[in-house]
Amino acid sequence: MLILRDKRLLNFLVVIFLSFITISWTFYIFKKPIGLCFFYFFVFMVCLRCLFSLLLFRDYIASWSKSTQKTFLRKIFVNTPVFIIVAALFYQKIPFAMIFSEFLFYLLLTNISVYSYWYLTNRSFIAKTKNVVIYGAGSAGTKIAQEFAGTEYKVKCFVDDKESLQKRSIDGRKVLSRAQLKQKLLSHKFDLLVIALPSTANKVIKEIYKDLDKDFKQIKIMPSLENILQDKSFMSQLKPVSVYDLLSRDSKNLDTQSISNFIENKTILVTGAGGSIGSEIVRQCIKYKAKQLILLDHSEFNLYKITEECESANIKSVLCSVCDKKDLEKVFEKHSPQIVFHAAAYKHVPIVEENISKAIHNNILGTKIAIDLAIEYEVEAFIFVSTDKAVRPTNVMGATKRICELYLQNVDSKKTKLAAVRFGNVLGSSGSVIPKFERQIRNGGPLTVTHPEITRYFMLIPEACELVLQAGAIAENSEVFVLDMGKPVKIIELAKQFKKLAGREDIEIKITGLRPGEKLYEELLIDENDVRTDYKDIFIGRKTFYDINILKADINLLMEESSDKVEILKKIVPEFERRLNN
Repeated sequence: MLILRDKRLLNFLVVIFLSFITISWTFYIFKKPIGLCFFYFFVFMVCLRCLFSLLLFRDYIASWSKSTQKTFLRKIFVNTPVFIIVAALFYQKIPFAMIFSEFLFYLLLTNISVYSYWYLTNRSFIAKTKNVVIYGAGSAGTKIAQEFAGTEYKVKCFVDDKESLQKRSIDGRKVLSRAQLKQKLLSHKFDLLVIALPSTANKVIKEIYKDLDKDFKQIKIMPSLENILQDKSFMSQLKPVSVYDLLSRDSKNLDTQSISNFIENKTILVTGAGGSIGSEIVRQCIKYKAKQLILLDHSEFNLYKITEECESANIKSVLCSVCDKKDLEKVFEKHSPQIVFHAAAYKHVPIVEENISKAIHNNILGTKIAIDLAIEYEVEAFIFVSTDKAVRPTNVMGATKRICELYLQNVDSKKTKLAAVRFGNVLGSSGSVIPKFERQIRNGGPLTVTHPEITRYFMLIPEACELVLQAGAIAENSEVFVLDMGKPVKIIELAKQFKKLAGREDIEIKITGLRPGEKLYEELLIDENDVRTDYKDIFIGRKTFYDINILKADINLLMEESSDKVEILKKIVPEFERRLNN
């Protein structure tokens, strides 16, 4: 209460002091004698202003050191009723022009006092040694400019693509077009570019970065609006531009209602639930309100991680291999899943090439067992996570995935809808090039690229899994859905961007040669005439017919220890051309 009383007392003294100055000055300007009329007018004005400021509007609560435009508007709002009342009561004794002049002078002096206090308390005594350009002259950009006030950075100008904002100024700083900035960069040097466009499409962010990255020592961006916390300063959330920002794509227009109808209140089994894709499918299913999730994985640690992360949901964890038919059948029998997402697989190409039998056993037999049990227990839908490496495969992993697609397309599924979803590399998944580059940068290099011309498709894990759910929702039976992966990325260019973004352009890029089974480029389509769906990012591959009895016999042959597994893979998948690269 002591602090509160102090604030009131301070506010009271300020009102007395400013009122005395403004009333005295007004009487002097209008050549009125300072007598009894002055005293009555002064006392009445102070009492009325204190009544409105201290009691009715509690103006003393406002912090002058954190003033904004609203603070100055509040001063007008508090003092206007005082002016109206005084004008109504004193208009016969004191001219209206005199009362109005005092009112304006009092407002001016009050706001000058507030601004002066704000300026002195927020003034930075840190030397401004670095020049900043803010890309985005909206509310986010102006907010960040204010937060730079107490730092070593000096905001030189704003840039915005909206013509309505260009040629204007914000706090004395010009708003330029991108072309004007490029012209300015010819004669000026800037240290930092802040992209303050939290609701702008990723495509625009990429264009800005590509156009300006060589002109600034550092570029930082604001996170998306959904990630900005209201109680946290914008500046603390600025982050360096990352490879994820440059490779990520704009969010998809999903039919969330159809996904919700597909997932909500269902019991769902996710195999490989601890992996990169499986764990994200689990998160998405929780988001769409699945009734119960059965998380199955043969890795105790991976299963523990995803279970701990999603402990608030209705989850059952099962430590089991999909190759163990008896154990997997117990899962179907006990939990009666309505939907199965099959993400369990050995996927690392070089390791699979050295462990062919294990890979065939896990990828092909495990998938066949899971499909057969889903059909036997009349599961509503079975969604198999495939890969672009299944298209004209050059490695064992891709061939195993293609055989799984063939089995799924040709088996008699009875009441169960079967579907496969094929996509390329996902950013940040275990074993992908992004974590490898991050590790190599931390270790001081070199960055290793297998071939200067090698390219890959990339997609964010959440984006891929959302499209998997969407494909599952629209599946009818036996389709192989193909996700639109955008444009392929040259890995050597990715490595160069990594070096620049990490500030380690001294690190060497080393060409190591293609690994066994590795392609220069990946494909998503087997038949270029594949069918588009109602969703622009999903289309359906043409069905490949295969006698299911022959396929089952060939799979059984693959499981025999003495069989020539590569030759049998080639028999089932004639387009499989294994490459043993050096």
